[in-house]
Amino acid sequence: MLQANGRVVTQGRERCIAPRTLIIAGVLALAACMTTPRVEPPAPAAPPAPAATPPVPSTASRPGGYYKDDGPGESPPANLDAVPDAVPRLEPLNRFANRPYSVFGRDYVPATSLRPYRERGLASWYGRKFHNQKTSSGEIYDMYAMTAAHPTLPLPSYARVTSLATGKSVVVRVNDRGPFHRGRVIDLSYAAAYRIGIAQRGSGEVEVEAVLPGDAPVTVAAVPLPPVAATEAAAAAPIPVGPEGGGYVVQLAAFANNVNAQAFVMHVANQTGMLGVEAKVHEGAGLYRVVVGPYPTRDDAKRTADRLRDAFGLDSTIKPH
Repeated sequence: MLQANGRVVTQGRERCIAPRTLIIAGVLALAACMTTPRVEPPAPAAPPAPAATPPVPSTASRPGGYYKDDGPGESPPANLDAVPDAVPRLEPLNRFANRPYSVFGRDYVPATSLRPYRERGLASWYGRKFHNQKTSSGEIYDMYAMTAAHPTLPLPSYARVTSLATGKSVVVRVNDRGPFHRGRVIDLSYAAAYRIGIAQRGSGEVEVEAVLPGDAPVTVAAVPLPPVAATEAAAAAPIPVGPEGGGYVVQLAAFANNVNAQAFVMHVANQTGMLGVEAKVHEGAGLYRVVVGPYPTRDDAKRTADRLRDAFGLDSTIKPH
């Protein structure tokens, strides 16, 4: 191989390197200029999402009322906004649910006739823990109906409840007793609380006003019913958590903490008091159990359990104390 003046000579043949290099570069440049770049078509725009309907709160995200272990149930109806108000009508008052009673040292004297009543205070609500259980009037509690519990309004009667925060109001049928917490004036069903916008928070400031049926006698509206919160005595001391002992008890419920167990005791105090028994809280195995008793024998405890079931629909179990 010989090289001279930019030429390569190999076995009698010669190649001109520089000119051939220029030719190849020119061809590549020309091809690049003639090639049309591919343009991708734009992706079709996604259709606009439909307007979302506000979901009904579930127990998975928020427990209900002031009972932390309570709530509206796993699948509350989707049409709670459409649940109609209760329609006031003249009804005979319950023979037994309007008698004077006492809860934790405070005496309550329910009205025995329809009377004017208006009061502002805190409203709470109660849900699945009491759903399908008997109320103080003996009726079955439906947390998706327009009902309420009140310490002294006659059973049954009607009241308009208005949220001071939202301005929304509902008319409810009062057919139960409670609440027995300081400053609380009414316990609403879940549906009623949802309608006025306090279900999500668990409680809210409201105004409660008695609604007298149009055909109620004029003479029944003479003396207004005293307010509940204004005559509220000092809050009773919590019931001590009882130690384990002997005999048998009637267990009405079990909770993860003592506060909720005490709240349940207050709620059923009217029912248990009518039978001459008192519910208490006992602690054991990490639970706070609401029980009645103890009784010396299992048969004695069962007799009380049967009375509670027959009178108020309260389910229970017999447990060693």
